[in-house]
Amino acid sequence: MPSQRVKIVEGGKLVIPAAFRREMGIAPGDTVVVELDAGELRVRSLSSAIRQVQARMRELNPEGRLLSDELIADRRAEAARE
Repeated sequence: MPSQRVKIVEGGKLVIPAAFRREMGIAPGDTVVVELDAGELRVRSLSSAIRQVQARMRELNPEGRLLSDELIADRRAEAARE
């Protein structure tokens, strides 16, 4: 989607063009994630941010490995040592 110029309005509000909102799947009242990256403002839908984190966690956690089971085992071993 091509870039568009927008203005910052009263109170520092930025109006996201309707076509961008539709493409992102966001509507008035939705929560978005914003981040500053090398002087650029990035805006993502909350669902997009969650999907990205989930994908990263899948990369770090091999299939079939339950971190919750490992945590419970660690806590039990720690309790047994006390």
